[in-house]
Amino acid sequence: MQPQQPPATDVLKPSTPPFWRDEAKRALVFQVLALLIVALVSYYLYSNTQTNLERQSIATGFGFLDKEASFEIGETLIEYSAADTYTRALLVGALNTIKVSFIGIVLTIILGTVVGITRLSSNWLISKLAGAYIEVMQNIPVLLQLFFWYAIFYEAFPSPRQALNPFDGLFLCNRGMIFAVPEAHPAHGAMGWTLLLVLIGGYFLNRWGRRRQAATGIPFPALRLTFAAAIILPLLAWAVYGAPTAMDIPELRGFNFQGGVTVSPEFSALLLGLVIYTSAFVAEIVRAGIQSVGRGQIEAAMAVGLKPGQVLHLVVLPQALRVIIPPLTSQMLNLTKNSSLAIAIGYADFVAVTNTMINQTGQAIEGVALIMLVFLFFSLSTSLFMNWYNKKMALVER
Repeated sequence: MQPQQPPATDVLKPSTPPFWRDEAKRALVFQVLALLIVALVSYYLYSNTQTNLERQSIATGFGFLDKEASFEIGETLIEYSAADTYTRALLVGALNTIKVSFIGIVLTIILGTVVGITRLSSNWLISKLAGAYIEVMQNIPVLLQLFFWYAIFYEAFPSPRQALNPFDGLFLCNRGMIFAVPEAHPAHGAMGWTLLLVLIGGYFLNRWGRRRQAATGIPFPALRLTFAAAIILPLLAWAVYGAPTAMDIPELRGFNFQGGVTVSPEFSALLLGLVIYTSAFVAEIVRAGIQSVGRGQIEAAMAVGLKPGQVLHLVVLPQALRVIIPPLTSQMLNLTKNSSLAIAIGYADFVAVTNTMINQTGQAIEGVALIMLVFLFFSLSTSLFMNWYNKKMALVER
């Protein structure tokens, strides 16, 4: 009698390996161990910090934000006095950071684009000047540039009593640039809202015009109509409200000017330093993006009769943007983060205001945490917008 053979299924059935040889289970164990180590280290740091704070009788928490700040801020976008709370003081600092960052980003993109395009100019002198600008400004630290411009504003301009007056309503001195502005009137608010509505309407009109041109081949002058409406309609709103012409003209009273609008040397130096430094890097990004467009694209555009400006606007830049946007986002983030150097020249940005708050309250941990959170919010907001724009400009695969 022959021995009974095991079924074929039992022979082919693989044996289950032990868990230390199973890659999935081993990876899960390692992740759990790493999480435990991070949790233990975090607990140790937290408990050690709490112990040291209690030993030195240092209060913790954010309850101090409701207390009176008791310090003035030179530049504010909203009403503020020393009697306001730390919360409002921090809000003023955050708005100052947003102001210099937003204006700086806009000017940097404009200047960097112009320098990047001129870097590729066929004119030898213009191309070399753009190249020299890029090489020099990239290799001078931004902090030194801030000190340089700050010294220029304070050394090159006289005191308020000897202020330069190129024309009526404009004064230049070491307190900044002071110029006349229209007096507050409801007509100005109506003009602003009208302009905003025109721009929104122009955006949708431009989209409709593109769809119409794609369907019929007939172009629609949406940009020219929007530009004309942006001039005519706000002027009509101004006329409807009585066409006010009164101006708030600055006057020297005592040792300083009263009235008008003052652009401080600190803000000007910070803005110039950030724009000039960052635009040098943006120029190289724009140059590389333009050179990434194939020569055949340019020759084909010129062959159908497009002018050089049309070739750049309609053919080259739309394709170059797909290469430009990702590194441009990094430079925008760098400019926003470099604005924290404002404390070195006395501009009241968020870091400077928070530093004053820390010196008064001793809440260093909370203050540094607020700085980290605010700049994280600024960076993530910028990245979110630029990622949306990058996705919008990406090529649609068929």
